Amino acid sequence: MKYISLEEIKDKLDFFEKVHDAVRLVDPLNKKVLECRGSSLGGIDEICYDYWGNGKICENCVSLRSHCEGKSFMKMEKSGEKIFLVTAIPIDYPGNPVVLELLKDTTDSMLVGSGNYNDGEMMTRYVKDLNDIIVKDPLTSLYNRRFSEERLPVDVAGAIMADEPLSVCFIDMDNFKEINDLYGHESGDMAIKAAGEVISRHMDYGDAWAARYGGDEFLLNFKNMDEDQVRQIVERIREEIKELSLARFANKTRLSISFGIETMKDTPMTAADLIRRADEKMYQAKKEKLQ
Repeated sequence: MKYISLEEIKDKLDFFEKVHDAVRLVDPLNKKVLECRGSSLGGIDEICYDYWGNGKICENCVSLRSHCEGKSFMKMEKSGEKIFLVTAIPIDYPGNPVVLELLKDTTDSMLVGSGNYNDGEMMTRYVKDLNDIIVKDPLTSLYNRRFSEERLPVDVAGAIMADEPLSVCFIDMDNFKEINDLYGHESGDMAIKAAGEVISRHMDYGDAWAARYGGDEFLLNFKNMDEDQVRQIVERIREEIKELSLARFANKTRLSISFGIETMKDTPMTAADLIRRADEKMYQAKKEKLQ
């Protein structure tokens, strides 16, 4: 896709505002609403996700996806009793990620299948289910890799601006191939699901989140927590997974995990660097088990 320039978009804003309920420029990485100041952009004291009234960063952020992939995306989102169609269009602007968001109230005009989809509870459930399909792993109900790749850079930027630590933990199941080879892929899926359930129970720490990163790999993210704090949590996860394995597999095999933790504290790091270093520490821990 050819990016639209800021100058081109300024000429079209009047038209967009006539056919949409809200039109805005956002920085999807720092979650800021922007305004045009002549030929430049400046941030205003407004957080983009405040529009939805729930105080949470959007799990399915199409604006960040639009910026990263260089093409337009759409989603549905709920604000109060209204359902909006959100269109995100990437803007070519040197030095800053910029996306044009077009918000259209479709509460009374959208028909989906049968049933009273204008009913608030049903429509809320429909929008949530639709967004969950995009960002959730169906086997474990944790977030998926797409979510982690889009959300972690946002959390890194937030931690740097707030001067707070950010810790990630990379987890790998030690004997997943053995389970698949000996008992079949259904048992392998059961092991992944069991591990995911344990991880989910231990993620109740503010804005902490966990994702299934690969087949038997998990990525955990903890805002404003250092390595020692995270290690205590993950050690509890490890012990619970070990106990679960005995019950789930009737003593035929034992589940175990290896993990590595990397914390960004005083020196800024990229999301990719955090994951790479946590991954390296995990493999080192796995290697030490085999010695």
